[in-house]
Amino acid sequence: MLNVKLKNHLHLHFLVFIAGFTAILGELITITAIPLVWFRMVMAAILILIYVKIANIDVKINPKSILRLSVAGIIIALHWITFFGAIDASNVSITLAMFSCGAFFASLIEPVIYKRRIIWYEILFGIIVILGVFVITKSELKYIDGIVLGITSAFLSSLFAVLNGKFLKEHTATVISFYEFLSGVLFISIYILIFGSGFSTEFFNLSVTDFGYLFILASICTAYAFIAAVHVMKVISPYTVVLSYNMEPIYGIFMAIFLFPEKEHMSTSFYYGAVIIITTVLLNAVLKNLRLLKRKFDLSNQ
Repeated sequence: MLNVKLKNHLHLHFLVFIAGFTAILGELITITAIPLVWFRMVMAAILILIYVKIANIDVKINPKSILRLSVAGIIIALHWITFFGAIDASNVSITLAMFSCGAFFASLIEPVIYKRRIIWYEILFGIIVILGVFVITKSELKYIDGIVLGITSAFLSSLFAVLNGKFLKEHTATVISFYEFLSGVLFISIYILIFGSGFSTEFFNLSVTDFGYLFILASICTAYAFIAAVHVMKVISPYTVVLSYNMEPIYGIFMAIFLFPEKEHMSTSFYYGAVIIITTVLLNAVLKNLRLLKRKFDLSNQ
């Protein structure tokens, strides 16, 4: 049992590393955010469809569930568009620092979705996170567009995660991902046809390098990561998974500094702000874990 848990913990941190590497791929891919996300979701949907056929998985669900998953698919598409848009408008470090605000948004969204009361320290930590954002914004005002897009992306990511938490009680990760990716592709396709330049030859004219990076993004960082994270949660508690994923910005920022030292060179105030945000997020996760353990202990002694 110990070996199984150890393997799953190592697998989990590999998945967190992959999540951090997503931002690096966003920096390396030369096409803009909207076509980038379209190609990512198309490739991921095809790969999951292949997996469904090979594993003989039944993906038939009722229309009401399809509608709910479709809404979530649009939300994750918008999250990715704003995420990669933030990288284009600023850099990886700014984007991931703002992405860390997601835990604060989750603390506000969860009480609404799950009908629970707001915990007092979540509000306190939210104020501290806002302070960290203010420190970064004040010192990096030239990246204001990236900061706004990054915060928007964090909100959409939190909303998506909270909704998916409910869906996982009813459907498998494969079924959820399949319908979410399909709806995301449909949504972006309609947008491109109405507001964009359409699906011209130029749209599909990808360089070999971009295609390679997109395939890695769609296969390893999307299709595999989505399904593998749920399998890990069969052995490791969902809360440990969430706590570990809070390390994503740290991994990503360190990789960005190493790979793009000139573009990722930031002011001292940025790192002060980033440390405030990330430390607060980790502390929030630790306190929630302690509350969960205390609740289990109290129930076991009743």
